[in-house]
Amino acid sequence: MGGFELVCDASCQVGESPVWLPSEERLLFIDVKGRRLHRFDPRAGTLSSLALDEDIGFVAPASGGGYLAGLRTGIWLLDEHGRKRRRLADNPVDPQTVRFNDGGTDPRGRLLIGTIDETKREGRAGLYRLGADGLTEVASGLMTSNGVAFAPDGRTLYHSDTPRFVIYRCDYSPETGEVSGRRVFAQLDSQAPDRGRPDGAAVDAAGRYWSALYEGSRVNCYDPSGRLLAEYTVPARAPTMPAFGDADLRTLYVTTARAADGSGGSLYALRVEIPGLTRPAFDEESLRP
Repeated sequence: MGGFELVCDASCQVGESPVWLPSEERLLFIDVKGRRLHRFDPRAGTLSSLALDEDIGFVAPASGGGYLAGLRTGIWLLDEHGRKRRRLADNPVDPQTVRFNDGGTDPRGRLLIGTIDETKREGRAGLYRLGADGLTEVASGLMTSNGVAFAPDGRTLYHSDTPRFVIYRCDYSPETGEVSGRRVFAQLDSQAPDRGRPDGAAVDAAGRYWSALYEGSRVNCYDPSGRLLAEYTVPARAPTMPAFGDADLRTLYVTTARAADGSGGSLYALRVEIPGLTRPAFDEESLRP
């Protein structure tokens, strides 16, 4: 079993949502509670940051420049300095207890984004598609929506419900954004001593699903049938989300949260044999009817 190595001490409270920026050759990621956008330059080993005015659960580059962000109050377009330009959708639930969380863009730049029920009691989180009419809920009754990723052909959508230790696989239409046929892809053991549970994820060019196990100190790799192929250790208790990067897309980065044992909050990396997939920038054209 191989392992990840430290590449950047980012000092995040909750590092999340890494995405590779090919044009800049940098990795974009966030600190949820620290309210920051980070950009890591792996060649120089440097980190630059932008401050935000509220909690952020998700970020992606926008095709028109700047960023798309899932903030506590809603989904926003931000300029290159992290300042709010325009709100695209409100938080559909009470922002005091439910906020936007993990998300991803489909092959056409359409946004699928989940929420987290911070009460951890009522299952008021969901998975949403952003379109011309605002948000459409495509999965409901979740505790923490995570793990959004797409198969290489764009016709399979994955997502997880972290506190329930389950990863789902759905049929997906890149043409319409319709989601159907949800079934269990992988069910982790909730009684395992480390209680590692599926957080963020990425898919490689062979269609393998890489899932960060929160409080499990590892990233699991599954084949497209849901069979566990390998486990890769992370020297932090709470890995949150992987993303493929570097020019050859063969470096798998993983963000981490700062755990109770003091570990985490940094960025780690692992070289892999099969390259990953880039995530398309959010395309405002996807909002047109």
